[in-house]
Amino acid sequence: MLDFYLSYLNSFNFFELSNDSFFDFFDKDFIYFFIFFCYFVYCKKDNSLDSNIDFENASLFFEDSFFSYDFFSYLPWDSVSHGISGRMFGLLELEYPEQTSFLASLLLLPLFFMIVIVLINFREVEAIKEYSLLSSLIIFFYSLGLWLGFDNSISGFQYISSFIWSDYLGLSFTIGIDFIGLSFFVLTAALLPLCILSSWENIFYKQKEYFLLLLFIEFLLLNFFVVLDLVFFYIFFESVLIPMFILIVVWGSRERKIHAAFQFFLFTLFGSVFMILGIIYVQSELGSTDIQLFLNSKFSKEIQLFLWLTFFIPCAFKIPMFPFHIWLPEAHVEAPTSGSVLLAGVLLKLGTYGILRIILPAFDYANAFYTPLVFTFAILGIIYSSCTTIRQIDLKKIIAYSSVAHMNFVLIGLYSLNSIAISGSIFLMLSHGLVSSGLFLCVGILYDRYHTRLLKYYGGLVQFMPIFSVFFLFFSLANIGFPGTSSFIGELLIMVGAFDFNIFATILAGIGMITGACYAMWLYNRVVFWKLNFNFFTKFSDLNLREFYILFYLTLMIIITGFYPNPILDGFLLYTIDKVLIY
Repeated sequence: MLDFYLSYLNSFNFFELSNDSFFDFFDKDFIYFFIFFCYFVYCKKDNSLDSNIDFENASLFFEDSFFSYDFFSYLPWDSVSHGISGRMFGLLELEYPEQTSFLASLLLLPLFFMIVIVLINFREVEAIKEYSLLSSLIIFFYSLGLWLGFDNSISGFQYISSFIWSDYLGLSFTIGIDFIGLSFFVLTAALLPLCILSSWENIFYKQKEYFLLLLFIEFLLLNFFVVLDLVFFYIFFESVLIPMFILIVVWGSRERKIHAAFQFFLFTLFGSVFMILGIIYVQSELGSTDIQLFLNSKFSKEIQLFLWLTFFIPCAFKIPMFPFHIWLPEAHVEAPTSGSVLLAGVLLKLGTYGILRIILPAFDYANAFYTPLVFTFAILGIIYSSCTTIRQIDLKKIIAYSSVAHMNFVLIGLYSLNSIAISGSIFLMLSHGLVSSGLFLCVGILYDRYHTRLLKYYGGLVQFMPIFSVFFLFFSLANIGFPGTSSFIGELLIMVGAFDFNIFATILAGIGMITGACYAMWLYNRVVFWKLNFNFFTKFSDLNLREFYILFYLTLMIIITGFYPNPILDGFLLYTIDKVLIY
């Protein structure tokens, strides 16, 4: 049956029917892959894979495209300029002779996999979980192929594609990626499999909708980091709010989840109203909202001051910057574990990414003018959140407030306006995405067993959960920037760069981070070495194999980037020197 469909598809030259740019936007091999994958899912579901698919004939049909069936050998070492070749999960071999279609096809993978999962009966929960995990892993390995084919010596955008959306409005859906966007792109793709694995046994209702929502969030985030038009930048910047709102409301843990979801939604949405004003002005002045054109345009000092505010305020809500941080602790506490991982690991980076992509390169005068304001609120945020953390009684709130301190510390580096501090800020953002994810996963593991996050109930876990205690210690040390971890590299570079810019501000920020080290060690001592409370807990179990692999994967990534940061830092330094105006 498959042979018939493939032959029919091959004879029906669908991709030659139109000269419209839409049909050139995506690689036709990607469409073949989607059809084959859907058929694979259908046959696997009916246990009829071996009898229905002739892999030899199928691979012959696709010998000019991409299919083969050698297992677990996806190694895309070839440069994209010569065509990326690779094998994935024993099912397919990919040949991408053009950079443009490779990125465009990758962006659609989450949507196509969502369609596949929709076809699965909602009662087949295990199949839904397995295919969700398989889909996220495929996207992750594709993103690694994107990384391996990326030319690190070029600071500009690569894999550029464009599809005209509206000639009248001058709108084009343009995508392209530089090293900064690529770093966050891979981080997003790397965290989603962990979110799915962490939800394997603790989602008891609407499982199908839950995993579909996770893939949809990934789709929006991946597009956000590669889009090169201000209108679509804003669309993806705000669209993430909707699935995250649903995630908190439907799968939140307590009665306050409705309040937390609305607070999260309204706070961030209110800030984004200002961005609309800025985009409208840019469209009226330039006749286009293309980001590359926008970055190469010069504005007067007064206009820069106005546009800086319209773009910075929504970013400040997303970071969140003091005093716009109130929504974050509530959202973290009420969200499921995967929601907290995505929120801390990726969503908090949307604001700082917006500053890197739009504000720092475009508004040279306004950046210098508003730097004292940014420093003032960032230092207040570091000290306030560090002191507030000590008084918290909920494990998630403690980590949430520490995230506020770290992200405000990132702002110190960004507005030190020198290449060392900015590179350290970007590196710390990536590190925080890994470290905070690990901490929230540790809290989620405890909540799955004991169904409480209140600190007073915990103590003495080292006696019954020694492996968990080791991982929790590592993430706590990484959170305070212990040497050998990725956070140490980022914080050190920020301190060195900021010290040259403003010694007094650097000292104040350093005091706040020292306070953070105090509460991190106090939290670990309280949970792991305090007196064991048998009045509340009578059954104890250490990490299972699934949980061990999740935490081990994050630990390995933090150690590798902590001991060998050069490949990443070199790309960041090239970006800051070529794209950001340094003073």
